[in-house]
Amino acid sequence: MREVNLAGVDLNLLPALEALIRRRNVTLAGRDIGLSQPAMSRALARLRALLGDSLLVKAPGGLAPTARAEALLPQLSASLDRLGGVLRPPAFAPEALDRVFRIVATDVHALLIGPPLLAAVRQLAPRARLSFVPISADVRERIQTGDIDLAFATATMPLPPGVHSEPLFEERLALVARRDAFPEDKAWTLAEYTAANHATVAIFGDRASEIDAELAQAGLARRIVFTSPHFLATLAAVAASDCVTTLSATLARRFADTLGLALYEPPLRQKTLTGTMVVAATRADDPGLVWLRQRVRQAARKAYRE
Repeated sequence: MREVNLAGVDLNLLPALEALIRRRNVTLAGRDIGLSQPAMSRALARLRALLGDSLLVKAPGGLAPTARAEALLPQLSASLDRLGGVLRPPAFAPEALDRVFRIVATDVHALLIGPPLLAAVRQLAPRARLSFVPISADVRERIQTGDIDLAFATATMPLPPGVHSEPLFEERLALVARRDAFPEDKAWTLAEYTAANHATVAIFGDRASEIDAELAQAGLARRIVFTSPHFLATLAAVAASDCVTTLSATLARRFADTLGLALYEPPLRQKTLTGTMVVAATRADDPGLVWLRQRVRQAARKAYRE
């Protein structure tokens, strides 16, 4: 029996062979797989040379398959179907999703986006789990290596090559104080703002922020007397002191009545921030992550809608 070196076989010939045997007509077989009649004739010639068999011979009414061709047809059809299954992406079924999604988030993201996201995941993919983990200084590297699946950030966060960032929501900033600390209708000036005692959120343990950068450009600085890596702790500190803070208006409104807080317009140029969702570019097409990111978008719209 003649041995065929598979490494030297043009796999594009296999669909042509199946169509030729099935159709018994060069022109019709070519139409089925998108080849012209001359191209199909050349494919037939190559197949005859490859297999050492005529495959199709002239007969009354057209072409007739040889015994070898007749025997090949069922094997070809089954093989092409299996090969197509290998090349086709698997069908995605959320209900079969059994994995842990690791999400880097601050407490504000976990508090506002986490609940509606969990509700959607539990309903649609009950075997999936969410693990919210704190931000660390190596978050960019952890995204790239796949140690985490997704991270919440802001549009101004510098990202390394190979990391994909997508705008998620637009958020207004609020100047927040204890409700009885200042007049309800107070319009803050920049001088009053910088003279106040401030509580701030320091994610990485430092005091650097875009607010302080804006003030520095005007030769001003805040008097920061309290820092925390947690937004909710910062609000609680404000509720128990004469301090003010500047953070998410959505979060502050959520706890204004519970903590006795008042919200004011901050006297700043930059009064909004863009929240983003960050993933590794190499994993952007992961079916599970594609599905999760859509759920995150929906949860963010629900959390930050006015």
